Amino acid sequence: MRLDKFLKVSRLIKRRTQAQIACENDRVFVNNRVAKSSTTVKVGDEIILVSPVMRLRVKVIQVPESNRVNGDLFTVLEETRMSEEGEL
Repeated sequence: MRLDKFLKVSRLIKRRTQAQIACENDRVFVNNRVAKSSTTVKVGDEIILVSPVMRLRVKVIQVPESNRVNGDLFTVLEETRMSEEGEL
């Protein structure tokens, strides 16, 4: 399954277009490499999502064959909130 579709189906990102934009802006990594939206996602892959607010690292445990989701598709390995600069 394509990365942009997986991000949408798994609900890590709300819309497929937003997933494509995140990939274009180098905010999505698969196995520690910058990923394109067309990258194929496989079981065992680690996906890192970087936003101005947080950094999320997940491991893929299931890749659905369609838009139907049966159970969890990923496990969260790390979730880091970004602090605002200048905040004490």
